Amino acid sequence: MALLSGCGSQPFRVENLAKSDTDFVADTVRAEIRKHLATLMEKLYKRNPRELYKSGATIKQRQALLFDHYGPVRLPELKRKAGTDAILLAFDGSFTGDRVMAMMAGLTDMIRQSYDYHDEFFILDELDQQKLYNSARNLEILAWRLQSRKNTSGNPFLITNSLQQDAINLSFERLFGKMIMLQDMMAQIVSSKNDRTINFLVRGVATTTFLPI
Repeated sequence: MALLSGCGSQPFRVENLAKSDTDFVADTVRAEIRKHLATLMEKLYKRNPRELYKSGATIKQRQALLFDHYGPVRLPELKRKAGTDAILLAFDGSFTGDRVMAMMAGLTDMIRQSYDYHDEFFILDELDQQKLYNSARNLEILAWRLQSRKNTSGNPFLITNSLQQDAINLSFERLFGKMIMLQDMMAQIVSSKNDRTINFLVRGVATTTFLPI
């Protein structure tokens, strides 16, 4: 896989002596997902400029709130809601704030939760395969909500893909697909490393409800 081919070409650091192969993979995957999240946020603002206008800020300024640091995401404008609780604000008809920020802040926090908020991984760090797997299912659920949930006017809360004949745009679908694949891959790697089973039954019982991380 091209994503993982660069893991062995990283510059040497003394800290790397305390890393396993899985740690290097986790570092690479986490960095790749961060890039996808930043791209998703930019694309959402461009498709939904009214949400950006609510903040009076630029896209880069909004991105900085999420990606210029690592750790839990607790924004005052979202009443410090985090994870899936913040995501749900984006689909709440009574919410008047920035829906893109609500969704992205919640999604970013949820992904970070699945990695136990680690910025970098070392031998003694132990990931949970179920958290990673559940986060992949939550990405699927979120992608479904974006396509199916409508406001009282019958319009999507946030515009994403376009299926018009003159402008077919499935780039959002591809971004979600990449992140789902990465999270599922990490879940399988961690499961194999720790010889622990993933509970796959959750896929069948929760198609519209977010899973706990």
